[in-house]
Amino acid sequence: MPDHARSDHPAVQAQLDRLWSLSPGADILGLERIATLLARLGDPHHHLPPVFHVAGTNGKGSTCAFLRAAIEASGQSVHVYSSPHLVRFNERIRINGALIGDDALAAMLDEVLGHAEGIGASFFEVTTAAAFLSFARTPAAAAIIEVGLGGRLDATNVLPPPAVCGIAALGVDHEAFLGRSLTGIAREKAGIAKPGTPLVTMDYPRTLQEAIAEVAASAGAPVVTRGRDWFSQTRGRSVEYRDGRSELTLPRPALTGGHQSRNLALAVAMIRHQKAVSVPEDALRTAATQARWPARMQKMRSGPLTAHLPEGSECWLDGAHNPSAATPVARAMSGWRSQGPSALILGMLANKEAGPVLQKLGAMVDVVVTVPVPDHASHEPEDLAAQAHAMGIDAIAAGDPTEALAIIADRFRQPARVLIAGSLYLAGQGPRPER
Repeated sequence: MPDHARSDHPAVQAQLDRLWSLSPGADILGLERIATLLARLGDPHHHLPPVFHVAGTNGKGSTCAFLRAAIEASGQSVHVYSSPHLVRFNERIRINGALIGDDALAAMLDEVLGHAEGIGASFFEVTTAAAFLSFARTPAAAAIIEVGLGGRLDATNVLPPPAVCGIAALGVDHEAFLGRSLTGIAREKAGIAKPGTPLVTMDYPRTLQEAIAEVAASAGAPVVTRGRDWFSQTRGRSVEYRDGRSELTLPRPALTGGHQSRNLALAVAMIRHQKAVSVPEDALRTAATQARWPARMQKMRSGPLTAHLPEGSECWLDGAHNPSAATPVARAMSGWRSQGPSALILGMLANKEAGPVLQKLGAMVDVVVTVPVPDHASHEPEDLAAQAHAMGIDAIAAGDPTEALAIIADRFRQPARVLIAGSLYLAGQGPRPER
C-alpha cells in the first residue's frame, strides 16, 4: 500500500502530485531502482555524516528519537530520516534538528524527480533519495536513518557501512512482504548488517537470535546483544544500564510505557558501541527526559476534538497497528476500566490484520468505536465493529473521529479515558498532542 501525502504549500503539493504520476503506486521492495536513482544524483548516500541505521518491527521510531535527543544534548547537530509522517510530509526529513522547509522540500523533490524518469521509483524511494541528497549537502555530526519496511531490501539499505546498526523489537507486520515467520522477519531486519559495523540488538528468543547472528556473520558484522553484551533494567523511576565499559543510571523516559525504557537502552547501547560520534553520559541522561515522539501513547491537549468529551476526560493517542505494538499499549491501559468509563477509537489500514489488535486493545475498554482512516484504503468501520462483536466486545461504527468522540460523550455523560489508535495516519488526524 502506497504512502499518502498532502501539503498546504502549492509548490510541495505540485511535486507530490508529480510523484504520484511517476510512482508505480505500490510498495515494491528491491535496491535496483534506488541505486540507479542515487547514481544519477551523484551517489549522495556516500557523502553522509556518520549514520545510525535503525530497523525493527516496533520501537525503531522511538529509538531514533532517543538517539537524536542524546546527540543534540551533546551540543552536536543531527539529521533524521523517518516514516511515516503524521500531519506534514516534511516530518520525514529533519535537517540539523529542524523539519525541512517547504521551499527546500519542493526544490529537492523537483530535482530528484527530474532524475527519476523511466526508473519506476516508488514514493518511498524518491523520498529516500531526497533525504540523502539533503543530508549530503548540509554538514552535521550524524544522520539517523530509520528503515521503512523490512531491512534487507529496504531503500535505505543502499547505505555504505554506517557507524552502527540497531534492531528494535521484532513482531509480525507487513505480512505481504515479510511473511508471518518471525525467523524470516528477523533475517530480513538483520539484512541491514554491514562489514565491520556493530549490529546492536534486543534480546530475542534463541531461534531469532541465531537467525540474526547467521545473517550478521555472513555480512561480517559483530552482533552486540542485550542480555549478553549489554544489560538494562527498570527500577522505579530509573533505568539501570551496563555494558563492558561501565554502568549508568538513567532517568525513566518521559515517553509513556515500560517498553520505552528498553528503547532508550537500545539507543544508549548503539551510541556506546560506535566510535564515530562522541556522546557524554550526561547527554544520555538528558535524552531520557527530553526525547519526544508524537502519537506513541501520548496524552492529548485540549482542542476542538477533545471538546466533544465531558470535562475532565483524558484523550490519548497511539499508532499501534500490529499485535506487537498493541501489547505494550494494552499494558499501559491496564486498570482503565476499573478507574471509570473508557473507550477505544480504532481505525486500521486494509493491509493490516485487525483482529489481534482489536482483541488486545478492545479488552481494555468499555466500548470500541470504529472509524475509517481518511484518504487511505482501510477496514470498513462496520466490518471492524462486527469483528469486535464476534469477540464479545461492545462496538459501534462511526464516520470519523469527531463523530466517534460525540458517541462516546453521549454514551457516558461523565469524564472518560479515550484512546485513538490503529494507524499513524489516523493519529495524524487527531487532536494535538501535549508537548
